Amino acid sequence: MSILLSDEYFMQQALAEAKKALAKDEIPMGAIITVENQIIARAHNLTETLHDVTAHAEMQAITSASNALGSKYLKNCTLYITAEPCVMCGGAAYWAQLKRVVYGATDNKRGISRQPGKILHPKTQCVGGILAEESSKLLSDFFRKRR
Repeated sequence: MSILLSDEYFMQQALAEAKKALAKDEIPMGAIITVENQIIARAHNLTETLHDVTAHAEMQAITSASNALGSKYLKNCTLYITAEPCVMCGGAAYWAQLKRVVYGATDNKRGISRQPGKILHPKTQCVGGILAEESSKLLSDFFRKRR
């Protein structure tokens, strides 16, 4: 018998990835992807490390999960990300046809919920605010130190 793990548990795992990004002086964003209550991908921002503006945590996780499953579609998967996805990452989530997107902190400037129209696939469920305080604190502390 398997134990059903909570969104909070998986967001804690995404926060651990965000801390890995922070240790590399990357924007502290972390992501994991699950299927059937199992983590199949872990990732964090690598835009500075790879000199690649597309190396967001979500993009890295989607690529890793697709490789793990041998499929470009992630229809039964959930993406956990420490902050609301941007339009680029929302578009990637759309094309991957994720079942769910769960995020922590809101992004009042570039988040998908601030954009006109629906960014995610119509079948994708989106849940925000999971461990939002922890995620927001990581980001605000990072940017405060940079200024």
